[in-house]
Amino acid sequence: MTEKLFTPVTLGAIEASNRIAMAPLTRNRADNDSGEVGDMHVDYYRQRAGAGVIITEATQISAEGKGYFQTPGIYSEGQVAAWRNVTDAVHAEGGKIVVQLWHVGRISHTSLQPEGQSPVAPSALNAGVKTFTANGFENTSDPRALEAAEMARLVYDYTHAAEMAIRAGFDGVEVHAANGYLLDQFLKTGSNKRDDAYGGNLENRARLLMEVLEGVTKAIGADRTGIRLSPFSPANGISDDAPQETFEYVVKGLNRFGLAYLHMIEGATGGSRDLAAGEDLKALRKLFDGPYMANNGYDRDMALQATANDDAEMVAIGRPYIANPDLVERYRQDAPLNAGNGDTYYGGGREGFTDYPTLDN
Repeated sequence: MTEKLFTPVTLGAIEASNRIAMAPLTRNRADNDSGEVGDMHVDYYRQRAGAGVIITEATQISAEGKGYFQTPGIYSEGQVAAWRNVTDAVHAEGGKIVVQLWHVGRISHTSLQPEGQSPVAPSALNAGVKTFTANGFENTSDPRALEAAEMARLVYDYTHAAEMAIRAGFDGVEVHAANGYLLDQFLKTGSNKRDDAYGGNLENRARLLMEVLEGVTKAIGADRTGIRLSPFSPANGISDDAPQETFEYVVKGLNRFGLAYLHMIEGATGGSRDLAAGEDLKALRKLFDGPYMANNGYDRDMALQATANDDAEMVAIGRPYIANPDLVERYRQDAPLNAGNGDTYYGGGREGFTDYPTLDN
């Protein structure tokens, strides 16, 4: 009998061959000036095409959306052409791939911004964390608060990037609204101190996210649009006064779109899965009408159990995918995993990127 983890599943318009997703993993190897991926990215993603669906490394929707050195974009013709080489390679191996649409908001540095401008955010509050620049890790720069009149431009940028993604051959997009980046900054009270239509009460704080989803789903179809949320994660200096209430409102609001999936970080990003009193992931999961993708610290046994118990339609695996391009097959055989080399996770060339062995070699 085949365990449910290894059986097909449908995410909107995406037919996945198994229930293991490759989670988005920032690797800092794109051309820093053009934001284009290269030949080694083609090999990297092709090697991992056995995933039910690959979610790419976070990919900025505009030059303003950039917050880390050597991260890719999906808003220029050159970027589209470069990504097309990746999607063609993944599809040739029978895989499915979506691009994660990213605007970092205040998690940036002036050296990474067009003409050295200040990063943008809901409110002019420094995140108090570090980001990765040409000089290594540096403190984030002070952001400026976005004007209400700029929201339409942001919605356009997300929508345009989604359209470019489809032109690049992606099977869909994932709107990144997690981990303390721009859309998460609007949702949460610790970073959104606005007193206009985009701040204050829940409806206002969620307004930009809902406008983005409206634009993206109309442009490429809700069945090709997923979303990532991190309700209880403190990543990148983010906080909320009442996260359960906030995300019950947000998740219920998602249902009107008919999204392909909800990708949820369960607990602290890359950290503890423990929740504080009053924080209830199962309650949030029950509120969502579509497929649920679980993420955060899952190993083989946890993934098998989550899918067998119908706690998740799909499980996203992150760091193990760096060192194990054939992770699905290793899980299927319950084979040992390669250990990753942390020194090569961020930046560099092919070492620690495309040279990890599979079970066959």
